[in-house]
This record gives sequence, C-alpha cells and structure tokens, in this order.
Amino acid sequence: MTAPSTAPAPPSRGGRWIQQWDPEDETFWNETGEKVARRNLFFSVLSEHIGFSIWTLWSVLVLFMGPEYGLTPADKFLLTSMVTLVGAVVRVPYTFAVAIFGGRNWTIISASLLLVPTIAAFTVMKPGTSFNTFLVVGLLAGIGGGNFASSMTNINAFFPLRKKGWALGLNAGGGNIGVPVIQLIALAVIGASGGPRVLLGIYIPLILVAAVLAALYMDNLASVKNDTGAAKDAAKDAHTWIMAFLYVGTFGSFIGYAFAFGQVLQVQFGRTPLQAAYLTFVGPLLGSLIRPVGGWLADRYGGAKITLYNYVGMGAATAVLIVASMQKSLPLFVSVFVVLFVLSGLGNGSTYKMIPAIFQTKALAKGLEGEEAAAYGRRLSGASMGLIGAVGALGGVAINLAFRQSFLSNGSGTGAFVTFLAFYGACFAVTWAVYLRRPAVEAHSTSATEAKPQLSYVEV
Repeated sequence: MTAPSTAPAPPSRGGRWIQQWDPEDETFWNETGEKVARRNLFFSVLSEHIGFSIWTLWSVLVLFMGPEYGLTPADKFLLTSMVTLVGAVVRVPYTFAVAIFGGRNWTIISASLLLVPTIAAFTVMKPGTSFNTFLVVGLLAGIGGGNFASSMTNINAFFPLRKKGWALGLNAGGGNIGVPVIQLIALAVIGASGGPRVLLGIYIPLILVAAVLAALYMDNLASVKNDTGAAKDAAKDAHTWIMAFLYVGTFGSFIGYAFAFGQVLQVQFGRTPLQAAYLTFVGPLLGSLIRPVGGWLADRYGGAKITLYNYVGMGAATAVLIVASMQKSLPLFVSVFVVLFVLSGLGNGSTYKMIPAIFQTKALAKGLEGEEAAAYGRRLSGASMGLIGAVGALGGVAINLAFRQSFLSNGSGTGAFVTFLAFYGACFAVTWAVYLRRPAVEAHSTSATEAKPQLSYVEV
C-alpha cells in the first residue's frame, strides 16, 4: 500500500502543512507517520512544559512574598485561585485555535504569548506593589494553562487510537513536569540568595527558544478543522461532562495541590520559603513522570478500571492526610501528600485515555466500522477535550478556595481534606456506575435503539 502524500498545502495558508494524514493506516504509520508524529510530540511537549511553568509560576512567587509584601495567607490563596481560573477558562479557545491557525503555527503564537506575563511579573515583583496589581499580573500568567489544551488537541490528531493513551500521557506528563521544574529552579534561586526577578529572568530566553524550535520542527495538519457541529455534539453528550467531572478529581487535584502545597506547609506547619521549596517539588515531579504510565496502563487494561482503582487510592491517601493534619505530623503529611500527587498523575493518564475510547465505542454502537468509526471517534473526542480540560482545571480553583476557607475558619487544612475525600468517593461511584457496572441483559430487544443502552464501556 502506498503511503498517502504529504505534499504541502497551497502557499496561501503559509507555514508547513501536511495535506493528508491517516495514522490508522498501518503502512502509512510505519513508513511515514510515526516519525513525523513523534517529532511533533517532542516539540509540543517542550512548549507545553514552558506553558505549565509560567502558569504555576505564582505557586512559587507567593513563597517569596514575605511580610514586607503585606499579603495575608487568604490573599495568596485567592491569588493562586484566580491564576488557576484563567488557565482553565482559556483552554476552550486554545482548543479551537489549533484548527484555525494550525498546530505548529499556534504553538509558535502561544509560546510567544508567554513573554507577556513573564515580563509583567518581572516588572512588578517588589514590596509596595498593591495586591490588585499582583492579581492582574497573576491573571495574565493563566494563559500558560491554555497551552495544555491546544497541545493535547494537536497531538490527538497525530496518533492512531491504539497509541493515544501513551502519546497523550507523554504529552501531558511532559507539560505537567513544568510544575516541579520551576519549583526546583526556584529552590536553586532561593538557595543562591537570588530573588523572584532572577527566576523570571531565566524563563524569558527559554520561552523564545521554545517558539523558535516549534517554528523549525513542527507541522500543521490540514485535516484538523474546527467543526462547530462536533463542538455542539460533544457539549450535548453526557459523557463529555461525566469525563469532565472525573478529570476534576485527577487533574484538578494535581494542579490545585501544586499551587497550594507550599502555602499549606508555610501556614499550617510553619515552614520557611526555603524549607517549603525543598519539599514541594517532589510530589508534582513524580505525579508528572507517572502520567504516561497511567496512559499505558489504560491502553493495556482499560482506562475505566485504572481510574476506578486510582480513586480508591486517592481516597485512602486523603483519609491519612486528615489524620496527619489533625496530628500536625509533618513527615506523615508530606509523604502521603506525595503519594496523592502520584495517584493524581496516574489518574490523569487513565482518564484522558478514556475520552477517545468512549467515543470510539459509541461509534461502534451506532453501527459504524473502519475509518468511518475512527473519524467519528476523532471528531467528538477532539471536540470534547477542550471542554474536559477546562472543567478539570477548575478543580484546581476549587481546591485553593477550599484551603482558603478552611484556614480562615479553623486555621488548618483539615476541613478541606474532608471535602476532597467526599469528592473522591463520588468520582469512584460515577466511574463504577457509568463505565464498569455491567447492565442487566434485557430480553428480546427489538431494535438497535433499544440495544444501545446495553453497551458496556468496560474496555474504555
């Protein structure tokens, strides 16, 4: 079988365009597709990694901001909540930007936009700056959270269904690891008696490098088009919102804890900025590294099964955290918090693998086969990812607001952890009820319409 042509699109579109792309064709994939897809994945990860670093920049900056800045712990939790909120909201337009501009072109643009919040923070980061100014500049950093959505949408189109769990897990994990990396660099800066501006100055050239490399080595897929009908269909589909709910529990936990962990150590356990920085990076680092493993396990055993067991683990870890918080045991608190980060990362990979598998399963239930079924699955899974990613990130907002209220009410994070435990229980119940509970067989179904509810999602 001859591999499809990859001749450039008409010059009027500009940039590097691949006209035909069929990753489900094994001959094309083995001869041409895999090399191109992996190259785009690598540089997509780099750009998304920098985006995550800038998004979570304020989780580090608030540790630098001592009494001379005049901010209360409640102010800092509110600040990080709003940064997380913007990062969640911009994921929706960033998802559609890939089809408008092209994956390569949008990666260049979105990477370059990161210069705005970085330079702005470099300008205002000093005692005497008002809280409102910090809030506005922090909101600008939220655009870094959008890079995830555009990157995932782009990479989803490059890989065949059988490889999506691994590819999306690696793409997201490489982005997520921007959280511990910026915390590690901050640790080095603090240890060297540097300040916030030194940290910010390190990232300005890195942003430029990411944009240039995307321009040199990435491609646009002409087959990726915005389908308003697909967006509407995805928004109407109950599975989009069910998966968004489950993603709140995994990614919402990861990003929320990444923003809040250092502050909790400072406020509840009296750690200094340097002491907090020594501890905060470990959890996000391991949670990021294990995300591809979650995708791989989901490819092998089914995303729903891995997600279900993962929520059992997250619930158990949270229960131990409640005990550690009440007893004010720092060693137990930190070690179990790291476990919770790891589980959130594992769940990130398994839940995101479920999305394309669910819509592929729905395609088969409709009687579609072959490329027609694959096209239906790609169409709806791609459209749903932006919504799911945006809603999932809102979990990070809720976590920081829950910590803020818990510290205002009783001076510790225990109340927040009780709330999180209840939520993980709800996520477990939803995963089991929707995707793993085998429906009772109804006798004498007389039509395909009646048979559809019998569809088991146990393999997704």
